[in-house]
Amino acid sequence: QVRLDESGGGSVQTGGSLRLSCVASEDRFNTYCMAWFRQAPGKSREGVAVITRGGATLYADSVKGRFTISRDNAKNTADLQMNNVKPEDTAMYYCATTGGRSCSLGRAYDFWGRGTQVTVSS
Repeated sequence: QVRLDESGGGSVQTGGSLRLSCVASEDRFNTYCMAWFRQAPGKSREGVAVITRGGATLYADSVKGRFTISRDNAKNTADLQMNNVKPEDTAMYYCATTGGRSCSLGRAYDFWGRGTQVTVSS
């Protein structure tokens, strides 16, 4: 079992920046893929970014060029740097992991955090 704790959410104005952090409790095996998802009220959950243990990344089109995912394998952390944020980025952001070797935003993830709220005002 992997526990994921997210932090760093908050309120920010359009064009501003936030950095979200996710700490995994343990288990190198189950954190090969670390990803960030988001869900806005009344909308379906969507994948934002994913990173493999080796550092390969994949982004949703809506955040390419603005968000950057990174990880520190020694600390079991994955961060999401959000720049030039827009009101449509407002959502609850969740960290997720899986030990599966095929990292994508469309696959099932095994472990989820409780989320951190991001609110972008215009």
